Amino acid sequence: MLEEILTRCAAADEGLDAVSEDFDRLRALERNAPEALAAVETTYATLTGRVSAAEATVAGMRERYGDGAAAPVAGDVEQAKDRLAFAASALDQARPAVDANDHARAAVYIRATEGAVGQAGTLIDSVDRRSAELAEAAGKLPAALTETETDLADAGGLLEGTAAATSTADLRGRIARAEAVLTDVREAMAAGPYDPVDALRRVEEADAALDEALAGAREQEQGGRRARSLLDQAMLTARSAIGAAADYITTNRGAVGAQARTRLAEAQRRWERAGQLADGDAQGALAEAQQADALARQALGLAEQDVRGFQGPQGPGGFGGPGGSRAGAAWAGRCSAGSSSAGCSAAGAAGAAWAAASAGVRGRRRPVRGVRRRAGQFRRGRHTGAPGRWRPLLNARRTPHHSAVPDTSAVPDIQGAVP
Repeated sequence: MLEEILTRCAAADEGLDAVSEDFDRLRALERNAPEALAAVETTYATLTGRVSAAEATVAGMRERYGDGAAAPVAGDVEQAKDRLAFAASALDQARPAVDANDHARAAVYIRATEGAVGQAGTLIDSVDRRSAELAEAAGKLPAALTETETDLADAGGLLEGTAAATSTADLRGRIARAEAVLTDVREAMAAGPYDPVDALRRVEEADAALDEALAGAREQEQGGRRARSLLDQAMLTARSAIGAAADYITTNRGAVGAQARTRLAEAQRRWERAGQLADGDAQGALAEAQQADALARQALGLAEQDVRGFQGPQGPGGFGGPGGSRAGAAWAGRCSAGSSSAGCSAAGAAGAAWAAASAGVRGRRRPVRGVRRRAGQFRRGRHTGAPGRWRPLLNARRTPHHSAVPDTSAVPDIQGAVP
């Protein structure tokens, strides 16, 4: 029960707040009833005189622009007359109350008269405003038509210059709509009375849609021209990067892994794709060329990393290592000192055989110092220059126990041939 009372009191308070301004106005009218009555009578007389002009304005709009143009305000004059009739009735009640010094009663009728003449004034003003808007629209319509025709010409030229692969369906649709609107408006203007506000609205909407499509197409066309200007440079840099990576991978193919080769293959594919797109889609071709350049540089970096981590055949004991190249160099030095041609030939053959045998070992020979020798297999020989290593005799045989010793069974006996 108490909650219901509180709810009703709150609702009543909100209602009083909503009409508080009206109460304040009534109190003010009560204090100044004679002055307020004189002011509202003047306003009433002015609006009564404007009713006839408003009727003439509506008739002129219908004659010049048609019933459709005057339709938004066609009933405003009649409604204004009704409001003024109510105001006249309220004034007839307010005057005797003021004369009788009954200001409280007079304030109520004066307030009702103010409301009625205020609404009547709004209705009559709307007629005048509509007439001015129609005249202004009729004056702006020719310029709007000319501007739209100019945009149509620009759109037609843009269509002719657009690449065949570029989609122009949206632009063509907007062009068709603008052309249809221009045709309809011109026919309406030539046929007789028409609504210039509606015609101007239709032309402006069609032109705005056309401008939007033109802006997008122009931006796309400018982007395409910019992409074409950059495409040649991108293709050149990508081709250079692909060539450098391909040459490096080819010359180091034994050390380069699959990841670098995959990057290079993808770079080549994208570069070829860029060439295919160059004529119809310059922006797409530019993106492909840039990707090809990036992938080729990645491939080169990965290949260089693979080569740095690869242990090739030039290590200790390989061809060119201390067990092979030094022996060949020794024989070459003796030949250059004036040895016999037979000795040099035999020495060269021996050096080549020794290098070939040593290349198969690739540095896996173990130091023989401290290993118990077997008869006929090893003897202390000349030091090779590698710490802890001793060069085996040329006539040593490869045994399972010393698998790191190269098999030199094919090396000829050249001791007698060396001077």
